[in-house]
This record gives sequence, structure tokens and C-alpha cells, in this order.
Amino acid sequence: MSKLTYIDDKIWFPPPEEAQEDGLLAYGGDLSEERLLLAYRSGIFPWFEDELPWLEESLPLWWHPDPRFVLYPKDLKISKSMRKILEKGQFEFRVNSDFEQVIRACQKIERKDQDGTWITNSMIEAYSRLHLSGTAFSAEAWLDGKLVGGLYGVLLGKVFFGESMFSHASNASKFAFIHWVKLLESKGIELIDCQMHTKHLESLGATFVSRQKFMDLLNQFIPPLN
Repeated sequence: MSKLTYIDDKIWFPPPEEAQEDGLLAYGGDLSEERLLLAYRSGIFPWFEDELPWLEESLPLWWHPDPRFVLYPKDLKISKSMRKILEKGQFEFRVNSDFEQVIRACQKIERKDQDGTWITNSMIEAYSRLHLSGTAFSAEAWLDGKLVGGLYGVLLGKVFFGESMFSHASNASKFAFIHWVKLLESKGIELIDCQMHTKHLESLGATFVSRQKFMDLLNQFIPPLN
């Protein structure tokens, strides 16, 4: 097992191959816009964890799992039952109409095998800054004027990095996700990073790729910094 790297105040990350078996690469640093954008360009994403005995304070944990769970928009799967829901027009699809409400709903949603949430208030502040700068987006499902499902993430080049999703009504998050993927595909987006495996996303067409393949795709679909 490789030694876990501590990130100081400088904007940098260790090579992804130094990640531990579970994908944990480093800890420390901040959630500044510059660091977050470098992280995503490098295939890295932040999480917080309250149950690590060696972590004496709440610091970001930086992850780069291998394999990576991704969705190619062209491979999106829509079940017959979901097609009926889409045709029914039960929900209204919106983009960025209430980013803060979406991320706060993701923070509060109860998840299987999790006692709390990794979306801390500092995460909300950080991604809200990315939203204001035009990098973070929310895709939403509305019903009778109320937000009932959605997701948020970061868009760089031709890659969307999904962060979290929630649902307060049956199939609402799937509705938002399907519409969002179709919209991204129409805009030329080539890849959606789902980060970690879930049966929910697998049913929609997501699949595993190796770390090396994932990095090759990022290099292909995200323009280099000047």
C-alpha cells in the first residue's frame, strides 16, 4: 500500500498511480476554485469522511479510483417504463433554476449504508462558487412548482463530472438525469464521470473503464490549459 500524501497550501496533486487500493490519493488542501478545477482535470474528486481515526480535523480527501465508473451519452439506456414516464410529461425539466436548492437536497438525502453526508457546508460553498463562474451545473425535475429531483456536477470541455443526485418523488432523479444526458449529448459532450458504481447508474448504461483509459479520455476531451 502506498503512503498517503498530505496536500499543503500549494495547488498540486500527486500522480494518480499513487492512490491506495480504495482510490484514496491524498488529503488536505482547500476547496478553492483553482484546486477543484485542477482536481477534475486530473481525474480527482473530493470527499469528506468523519470515520477516519487518524484524521484529526475535517480535511478534504482526494480520490482517484481504479476502475472508474462512466457513462458514454450515446450508450444511455432508457427502460420501457421510463419511456412512458418521459412521454407522460409528469415532470418539468430545468437546468440551473435553483442550484443551491439542488445541492442542499443532495446534502440532506438519506443514503443506504451512510450515517451522514459527505457534502459539507464548505463543499456547498465551493460548488456554489463554481456554479457562479459557469462551471458547475444542476439538472432538475420539478412537479407542480416544486423541486422533486435532480443532480449537480462540473462541466469541463466535453466531460461532465457528476457529483450527487437526489429524488423526492419516484423516478424524478432518473427523469432529470436522462434529460440532462440527452442535452449534453446534443451539445457534443462525450463522457459523463459517475465516479463510483451504483446499480441505479448501471441500469442507465454506465460502465467501468480502467484508470488509464479514463485519463486518456480526459486528455482527449478536455482542452489543455494555456
